[in-house]
Amino acid sequence: MARIAGIDIPRDKRIVISLTSIYGVGKTTAQKVLETAGVSEDTRVRDLTEGELGKIRQAVEEYTIEGDLRRETSLDIKRLTEIGSYRGIRHRRGLPTRGQKTKNNSRTRKGPRKVVSRSKE
Repeated sequence: MARIAGIDIPRDKRIVISLTSIYGVGKTTAQKVLETAGVSEDTRVRDLTEGELGKIRQAVEEYTIEGDLRRETSLDIKRLTEIGSYRGIRHRRGLPTRGQKTKNNSRTRKGPRKVVSRSKE
């Protein structure tokens, strides 16, 4: 297993796809990293040399990834909730923050349906 940024990336996949297993690295960022490192996108991880891995590690260090990115994101959300902005309130209530309708959808954010039983009088 190759370790990049403290993450074991899959060995049998192409390096472009394997790099996306790192939090904060998508396909575009992976392509930029490989271009900077001078490594072909079609190379499998198991076929990489130590020199190429070292170049990739150095190129990945330029980006905010993994723990730092998670911390940054959580601090941004915490700031929004503390100042009481609309987005912060939506985060606090566990509702969608980007203007989606919630009458029918948004089960991912709201969770499973809560059953409200009506008692007969």
